[in-house]
Amino acid sequence: MIASLKNKIIVSCQAWPGTPFYGDPRFMRAMAESALLGGARGIRANGADDVREIKTTVNLPLIGINKLPDRRGVRIITPDFESARVLAEAGADMIAVDATVENRADEAELRQLIAEIHNRLALPVMADISNVEEAVRAERLGADVVATTMAGYTPYTEKEKTKGPDFELISRIVSRVKVPVIGEGRFALPSDAHEAIAVCGAHSVVVGTSITAPWEVTARFVRAI
Repeated sequence: MIASLKNKIIVSCQAWPGTPFYGDPRFMRAMAESALLGGARGIRANGADDVREIKTTVNLPLIGINKLPDRRGVRIITPDFESARVLAEAGADMIAVDATVENRADEAELRQLIAEIHNRLALPVMADISNVEEAVRAERLGADVVATTMAGYTPYTEKEKTKGPDFELISRIVSRVKVPVIGEGRFALPSDAHEAIAVCGAHSVVVGTSITAPWEVTARFVRAI
């Protein structure tokens, strides 16, 4: 599955509370179908209901996430094994987990979660990280793929948040780990995806807002005039 995503676009089909697409998994299925028509070769989706609905008509590798409160009551990406298990049962082909030090300081806990997903669900794990050190740690703890999803969104990286994709970070991670590196976060232009893959060495790129949030795309045009 991971090999099939090389040099491909993955579209993140997620809905947020307060937006027109929220609350009905059929909207995310339509979004994923649209991504398939456009040539996407992977989907990233949130929650078992959306994963299950998308899988009824879209035969693409699907990265499942589950944004739920952890033991602290903080919403993070796939906080525990149970949140991963329901994604697997819904049809996810890979499970993404928050692998930042901010939300998973306990290495033993992260290692165990990755091992359980491997051993009990027989699925690969994507580690969502925010810096080079977290990418190296995630690889060491067993992650199959690392993604720059959280770059600029942890307290210790927010001052370094780039306006667009963090190409320098992608390049640095590629030079430090052997697992595939997926570029994710603030990809707004086709040229961004090309640079991440052709220049920085990313395995593939995840694009979300710029494809699946038409209100934000509209707002960019409005701000421009």
